[in-house]
Amino acid sequence: MNTYFISGLGADKRIFSKLKLNENIYMIHIDWITPNINESLASYAQRLSSVIDLSQPFALVGVSFGGMIAVEIAKLLNPTTTIIISSTMLSAHLPALYRFAGKLGLLKFIPARLLKSSNKLTQNYYFGTRSSSEKTLLSRIIKDTDPRFLKWAIGSILSWSNKIKPKNIYHIHGTNDKILYSEIAQPDFIIENGTHFMVYQNAEEVSGIINRVILNNEID
Repeated sequence: MNTYFISGLGADKRIFSKLKLNENIYMIHIDWITPNINESLASYAQRLSSVIDLSQPFALVGVSFGGMIAVEIAKLLNPTTTIIISSTMLSAHLPALYRFAGKLGLLKFIPARLLKSSNKLTQNYYFGTRSSSEKTLLSRIIKDTDPRFLKWAIGSILSWSNKIKPKNIYHIHGTNDKILYSEIAQPDFIIENGTHFMVYQNAEEVSGIINRVILNNEID
C-alpha cells in the first residue's frame, strides 16, 4: 500500500525516522512546496496533492500541521485510510487561543524570524522533548526551517476553517500534548503521556497503530 507521509509544521521526514512499519506499507514522504502569497491551507493542500499516484489505492499519514493538510487532501481524493497524529481534523477543535489570535490577525505583526527563535526557547516545554537526542533532532529541524514558510503555515492554521470529517480517518493523540490540546476532540487512539513529539518518542506504539489501521483498511 502506497502510504504518503506529511510532516509537521516546518519539520521534515526525520520526524518519522523511528517508525517501524509493515513491509506491505510503502512509505513515501511528501516534501513541502513554496506557498503562494496569502494561500489558504486548503488551496496549498490541493497543490501538494499533485504528487500522489491516483492509479492505485493509497493511504495518508500526517503529523501536526501535516495532519491538517492530510484532512484537506482526504476531502479531495479518495484514500483508503487517513491517519492524523498530534493534530486535529476539525478547525473547531483548535485551541480557543489560536482561533482568537487568527480572528485578530495578530500574526502579521510578528517578524518571521522571531517565530523561529521562540520555538527554540520553548521546544522543551511545548514539544515535550526529553532526551538529548530528541532535543538535538528538534533543534536541527527548527534550524533548517524557512522562517517565511513557518509564518505562512502558522497563519494558515489560525485562519483554517474545516467542518468536514473525511471518511476512513483516524486520530492518534497524546495526553500530554501542549500544542494541539483539545477538550472536545475525541481521538480514536490515545497514548498516555504522549507529547507533541510522540511520533518520534513513542514510535513503537504509533507504528503498531499505523500498521493495524492501514492493513485492516487495505483494498485488495
